[in-house]
Amino acid sequence: MANTMVKIQTITVGASPAASINFTNIPQTFTDLKLVVSGRSNFASNETNVSISFNSSSSNFTGRLLEGSGSGAASYSRTDNLNIFIIPAASSTSSVFGNAEIYIPNYTSSVNKSFSVEGSAENNGTQAFQKLHAGLWSNSAAITAVTVTSQNGNFVQFSSATLYGIKKA
Repeated sequence: MANTMVKIQTITVGASPAASINFTNIPQTFTDLKLVVSGRSNFASNETNVSISFNSSSSNFTGRLLEGSGSGAASYSRTDNLNIFIIPAASSTSSVFGNAEIYIPNYTSSVNKSFSVEGSAENNGTQAFQKLHAGLWSNSAAITAVTVTSQNGNFVQFSSATLYGIKKA
């Protein structure tokens, strides 16, 4: 049986920077969620990390992260909701945005929620970053809200996120 992907909502940051992009009142009629993010921060650096929260909760997150910068790679365990992916910041090449895709299967179930993240960001002048993250939110509540937050600075104009619901056709 084929899966069907339906756009639930797109949020685009306007002229005023935003610390986070928040999806609320997520319908409980799908089996999985997919969040696609394109972002950039006004933080005074080359890049900044982005965190995720479900239902306004930033606790009970664990995961395994693999990251590379073009000049090296590392992997490590996480016990928080931070550093899910990277976006370019104010010192990066002008108008370059980072991208991430977050997949959340079985978001309505009454068991812990797994999620996976694939993200990349570049600074044309020096380097590129990629993060692969396998995460777990240890909470039995159905996910009704998803928030991505720039850990330093704010998302700038034209940063956007689209939330999709996936169901069996």
